[in-house]
Amino acid sequence: MAEPLSSLSLWPIGNCQVSALIDDAAGLVWGCVPRVDGDPTFCALLGGERQDEGVWRLRLAGQVSATSQYRRNTPMLVTRLEAEDGSAVDVIDFCPRYQHSGRMYRPVAFIRIIRPVAGNPRLEMLLTPMHHYGTEAARTTRGTNHKRFLIGDHQLRLTTDAPIGYIDEGRSFRVEQDLHFFLGPDEPFTGNVAHSIRAMEEATELYWQSWVRGLATPMDWQEAVIRAAITLKLCQHEETGAIVAALTTSIPEAPHSERNWDYRYCWIRDAYYTVQALNRLGALDVLEKYLAYLRNIVDRAAGGHIQPLYSVMGFAELEESVAVNLAGYRGMGPVRIGNAAWTQIQHDAYGQIVLPTVQGFFDQRLFRMADERDFESLESVGEVAWKMHDQPDAGLWEFRTRQLVHTYSAVMSWAACDRLGNVAARIGRPERASFWKDRAAKIRARIEAEAWSDEKQHFGAAFGHHHLDASLLQMVELRFISADDPRFQSTFAAIEMALRRGEHMLRYDSEDDFGQPETAFNICTFWLIEALHMCGRSDEARGLFETMLAHRTASGLLSEDLDFESGELWGNFPQTYSLVGIINCAGLLSRSWDTVR
Repeated sequence: MAEPLSSLSLWPIGNCQVSALIDDAAGLVWGCVPRVDGDPTFCALLGGERQDEGVWRLRLAGQVSATSQYRRNTPMLVTRLEAEDGSAVDVIDFCPRYQHSGRMYRPVAFIRIIRPVAGNPRLEMLLTPMHHYGTEAARTTRGTNHKRFLIGDHQLRLTTDAPIGYIDEGRSFRVEQDLHFFLGPDEPFTGNVAHSIRAMEEATELYWQSWVRGLATPMDWQEAVIRAAITLKLCQHEETGAIVAALTTSIPEAPHSERNWDYRYCWIRDAYYTVQALNRLGALDVLEKYLAYLRNIVDRAAGGHIQPLYSVMGFAELEESVAVNLAGYRGMGPVRIGNAAWTQIQHDAYGQIVLPTVQGFFDQRLFRMADERDFESLESVGEVAWKMHDQPDAGLWEFRTRQLVHTYSAVMSWAACDRLGNVAARIGRPERASFWKDRAAKIRARIEAEAWSDEKQHFGAAFGHHHLDASLLQMVELRFISADDPRFQSTFAAIEMALRRGEHMLRYDSEDDFGQPETAFNICTFWLIEALHMCGRSDEARGLFETMLAHRTASGLLSEDLDFESGELWGNFPQTYSLVGIINCAGLLSRSWDTVR
């Protein structure tokens, strides 16, 4: 029953506790238990040739086509499978999420409904959960209407009203009525399976459509923005508030590059950009939960030191290893577990702790507004930003073999001090406001002296160096400099000349630990679009934005990287950075609602 090797034409489902990726033929090819950074029970995406292991695949006898689409304004997927004799079924995939008994019901569970729509379809099902990163198949036991899968410390139970014997033996069978499958906790399923799952289906659909209804979307590109927003929310682990950079590990940034990283963790930087984008849509629930996560991180930070990333549970040590039993995406290993970047020094993290937290002092819509104690805690982070603003670090691109005083990190440190001054003024602490504004002024002076080159007439990516990287475009977003400042204009011109590749943008063009970059970095292309608009080239920006939207998968999403010659997507998927770019650029370039109402 094996299908061709994987592509990134994938459809995420989830409930902010677990998530899964479904391929274009209704194959559940990636899903971790009991949360996003757990053991990939479904791992066929990274299985290479082993496509019948770690998968939940459905196929009709004589199948000739499969077409997928999300239900409007939800992450609930409907895939129609059609056979050569005209028979067809719809497969509805989702993870339940809705209010129940005074709390959010979001179990470690995957639901599939098979609904006959034409003819006399015959279905074959392959369900082969794996254990310990593809090392062994889950052991099983069977009941009258359920099957248990023993996967280490976690057991899953498949409860269904379909013939369990056919499923257990992998035999095809006729679908004559709706069939319901609940793969979840190893607990008896009380009540009527069909009635219960249909109720979950309705409640989950209502939850998501209600959530989307509360978004303040731009007039143009609403569908793209809504899909990006839903997917960003799926990247939040609601139990703690952490936001992961992507749902996958080890999709290479370029073919055979070994730039394969585990992104199933909470990068302080990526999460900052995510909540910033969702704030623009008014999705305060994500911000509130993330602020709670940050408060716990700050409380545990020794001497104010913040790592670049943590686990979704706030665990600090993310030792990097290789899953030797998984061949990798299209066989392009290694498959990494953990990420050694947790040991790196990246000073921009301090600004990215302060900036989202500042909203808590100003936004009266929040259930819990920040107070004096939060300010005092935040000042400890600001102290480290001040101490480290002119010290070498690995930078936002996480160089593993060199350190410099990166301009982006210094600007983020400036932003931390500047925003602390704003907060101090807000809470009636003028002496602290003066203190932090003075520090911000000193950092600004240092950046302008050390990063600006009179010879080259542009800011450099690091103090005392002339090389460029795309993060310099963020100086406007952070309010360090205005878009009409001649220094930004000349820096943008230099970046565009050095890093732009047609319709795409590189992070940097110098060799790093793995050689010369081979693909464009999608968020950098969105930064290019923003800069074009701010510099008065709005028509060009809109054209470039439309081009980027055309590169999305059928699911409306983007990964981290893009081959600027072939247009193929690479890198972990779906990538929060890239989805942030869709939301931010749509908001910047859209027509006003006043043009239609």
